[in-house]
Amino acid sequence: MISSRTRLRSTAGVLALLASLTAGCSSDDAAGAGDPSASGATSTAPAREYDFSAVAPIVEAFLAENGLDGAGLVIVDEDEGIIDEQYFGEFDADRVSLVASASKMVTAGVLVRLADQGLLDLDEPIAEYVEWAEGANPGITVAQLLSNSSGLVGLLPNPAYGPYVCQFLPAEELEDCAATAWATPGDDADIVPPDTEFRYGGVQWQIAGAVAETVSGKPWSQLLEETYVEPCGVESLGYNNHWTQIGEGLSGYPDEFGGDPGLLAPTENPHMEGGLYIDPVDYAELLLMQLRDGRCGDTQVLEPESVERMHTDRVGETYAGATMTGTGYGFGWWIDRDGSSRITDPGAYGAVPWLDLDGGFGGYLVLEADARLGATLAAQLYEPVEAAITAAR
Repeated sequence: MISSRTRLRSTAGVLALLASLTAGCSSDDAAGAGDPSASGATSTAPAREYDFSAVAPIVEAFLAENGLDGAGLVIVDEDEGIIDEQYFGEFDADRVSLVASASKMVTAGVLVRLADQGLLDLDEPIAEYVEWAEGANPGITVAQLLSNSSGLVGLLPNPAYGPYVCQFLPAEELEDCAATAWATPGDDADIVPPDTEFRYGGVQWQIAGAVAETVSGKPWSQLLEETYVEPCGVESLGYNNHWTQIGEGLSGYPDEFGGDPGLLAPTENPHMEGGLYIDPVDYAELLLMQLRDGRCGDTQVLEPESVERMHTDRVGETYAGATMTGTGYGFGWWIDRDGSSRITDPGAYGAVPWLDLDGGFGGYLVLEADARLGATLAAQLYEPVEAAITAAR
């Protein structure tokens, strides 16, 4: 069964264990699709007429073939806002999902905002801001942390690197974890100089979060509130550190989560690169902010040049870096190097947010499955979504 809604929304109105996480870095009935009455929702028709009817059969067939219980898909346009929502099976607009590595662009945005506020220079050594960063690993910057270029051990090359295990432990405290990992005795042989090698994920993201809390003097939850919840209205957004709390580690989506963040114990060590939970519409609002040069409604949350920097292939420009997929990487975004203007931030559980920067549109696909299935379905949707938007214009 599908619930589908096509509407214009105001941006301010709504908004094994480690192997699975590493995998996230690659990458009514159908007749009611596009009919707001199919879900009993009220809506405002967009200025253009969009026909996304080609999308539903693709998703339905994919879910049936792979035995999945549902999916959500929200399409956004930089001028008109949310232009299509389709929900399949057990999914609806209010379903809160864990999105794993699709957290990264959200985390990076908080650090970028602190830089916009003058509390942080992304290109200065973090030792300028936190006492525990003096001595070991001198010179590493936030820009290097957010582009997986710090030289610290990441999920690649070693997803099970013992000295950094605190990143997955909710009973830890964020700054303590960062400081401990930073000064780990005996890891010098495993570290490479910054901006010489792409090493995806890992404790470098916890270190970035700890820097954010230190320079702002605020906990991560408050930074989220100020950066996204208040200006963008994304009430479902939050972070936790669920990896060792529910499910079988990182081997698959923890079905017992059931869309209920209250099931998770409170933590002072939110997982920066993979701890986000959110509903589909709220994630779409964050995509709109990225498309709209950092604006949520009338609020300039991020400066336009900072958003552009997030979307720029830093690893290619800085050290001719090659990622494991042959794509580029900015701050939280994978950058297509094959001539398209598409950027993505996929997660280990099958969530795939994407933006077409030249086209001014994007989408958010959410599954509760795995990275391979999310990437496979998203690849089937890019072309029909683009065709429908192009035809409407």
